[in-house]
Amino acid sequence: MSHAVERPFRILGIQQVAIGGRDKGRLRALWVDLFGLEVTGSFRSERENVDELICSLGAGPSRVEVDLMEPLDPDAKPAVHATPLNHIGLWVDDLPKAVAWLTAQGLRFAPGGIRRGAAGHDICFVHPKGNDQFPLGGEGVLIELVQAPPEVIAAHAR
Repeated sequence: MSHAVERPFRILGIQQVAIGGRDKGRLRALWVDLFGLEVTGSFRSERENVDELICSLGAGPSRVEVDLMEPLDPDAKPAVHATPLNHIGLWVDDLPKAVAWLTAQGLRFAPGGIRRGAAGHDICFVHPKGNDQFPLGGEGVLIELVQAPPEVIAAHAR
């Protein structure tokens, strides 16, 4: 694949980093109590097997969300704690165009399609592994593509 390809979207920066563990309290002790991240919310989902603290680092359009996640059931899937660095989220200026174009390039997406994420933005996930139908994947990394709000898009247009 050529690197000079014209894309109908731009990756603007890191939106989030999601860290999983068996004990959200221990994650909080490190990231909030010791490192000083601000807790900005929480999210709990039976379907996604997760109980998480939503934290932030930085300010304005360069703010990065840090999700501290523990499984509701450590033996169930998805196992949000099985890989301590659960996933990385990237701001995208046009999520629907990005998904359509990347799918046409052979990139595999995880089930669920574009949907509202924990922080209120539209999201979807790139599957860590390719398959026969879609040979490209995240090379072992779960990647979340996140629709950037207007202020983030504007900040990166300068």
